Amino acid sequence: MKSISKLGQSIQPSLTLALTAKAKKMKSQGEDVISFTAGEPDFNTPENICNAGIEAINKGLTKYTVASGMDELKEAIVNKLSSENNLEYTKSQIIVSNGAKHSLFNVLFALCNEGDDVILPSPYWVTYPELIKLVGANPIIIETSESNGFKVTIDQLNKIDPTKVKAIIINNPNNPTGAVYSKKELEDIGNWCVKHDIYIIADEIYEKLVYDGINFVSMANINDDIKDRTIIINGMSKTFSMTGWRIGYIASNNDAVIRVISGLQSHMTSNPCSISQYASVVALEDSDEFILSMKTTFEKRRNLMLSLVNDIKEVSCEKPEGAFYIMLNIQNVIGKTIAGKVINNSIDFADVLLDEAKVSVVPGVGFGAEGFVRLSYSISEKDIEEGIKRIKDLLSTMR
Repeated sequence: MKSISKLGQSIQPSLTLALTAKAKKMKSQGEDVISFTAGEPDFNTPENICNAGIEAINKGLTKYTVASGMDELKEAIVNKLSSENNLEYTKSQIIVSNGAKHSLFNVLFALCNEGDDVILPSPYWVTYPELIKLVGANPIIIETSESNGFKVTIDQLNKIDPTKVKAIIINNPNNPTGAVYSKKELEDIGNWCVKHDIYIIADEIYEKLVYDGINFVSMANINDDIKDRTIIINGMSKTFSMTGWRIGYIASNNDAVIRVISGLQSHMTSNPCSISQYASVVALEDSDEFILSMKTTFEKRRNLMLSLVNDIKEVSCEKPEGAFYIMLNIQNVIGKTIAGKVINNSIDFADVLLDEAKVSVVPGVGFGAEGFVRLSYSISEKDIEEGIKRIKDLLSTMR
């Protein structure tokens, strides 16, 4: 039998989804597992959004729409970008896709040729390097440091040979670190990209989840030259707790990029779910109260988790400014023994936590950050308290 695709075989499955599935399986078998692996809000989709989806079904609005998204949703996105981000786009510069992950693939496919380089600061979301490889490009990893808030610096970029670099991915706020870039930091990165004619893929899916009074700044909002090279990725999943509805979108004033993506999507998937699109219009137009409530809850949970984690002497965590994750520094655990098992890396630590304490976390190696694990605080305060207690109790047995 002939072999299957080498490229396909090179793609690694999502570590976060795999661990979430394992924890769910253990729970279904009756085990008391506390999972810190979730990459989605634990809030129900707001009732008004759900009702809009139901209304679309009842009205028979279940047919094909324009492949790049229906006009009503594009108009709502244009209005959102204008009123919330001070960014002016037209409907023709918006493409609605089947989730932000789909949007990211479309953008990388449109931009990259075989052998192009794409700069990717680490820690990074596990899907980025796999999508880059899927389009035949090379992920160029820049390791950021915990001491610098896990943010790439202009000094690091100046050490990169820009000759083959087609794009850089900036995830702001960041998954998994919760890092939020300031306007000055974005300006430095953006101007470097302008100087070297490099596209900026600005994944802003967590834009509403920033804390401590920090104001989110969109990369495209710095100046016109940076905007011309910036392709915004956003979606409904995190802000509106609509992970299962699968609606993401792209905004770019580069007509060539939009044209390629529109053509690609028309052949690969056609339009996103019509029902989800109608619901998304309502989400964008009438969700301020829900967003504020969710943000307030997440900030409270973050503060609780930080206080509990930093009371454990064997581990530590810097304060994240956005998203709903912390990166737990476990470097003092590496090389030690827990429950008779030597902890050689973050996978070993995650395994022993799940087996011995019934606590599920995501190993940092999947994010390009060995020596760390990611914990989501998208769970109840009760579970946060119990889960961190279990981690503390287990680490007290470390030798």
